[in-house]
Amino acid sequence: MGTSVLSLRIDRELLERLRHHAAKRGMSVQDYVVRTLIRDDFDERFQTAVEETERFYGVTRPT
Repeated sequence: MGTSVLSLRIDRELLERLRHHAAKRGMSVQDYVVRTLIRDDFDERFQTAVEETERFYGVTRPT
């Protein structure tokens, strides 16, 4: 898998919050942001898979 560059312009307050969260985990801001995006992408794909499985098997969620 190759890599690409993504450049972001964010305000100072957000960058400081990201630095704080990353530092608590012993990570760089870049690693923290990438892991956050990966986790969010996984959550979205997992939810889609659950919904497709429920449609396939005709399962309905209790309300």
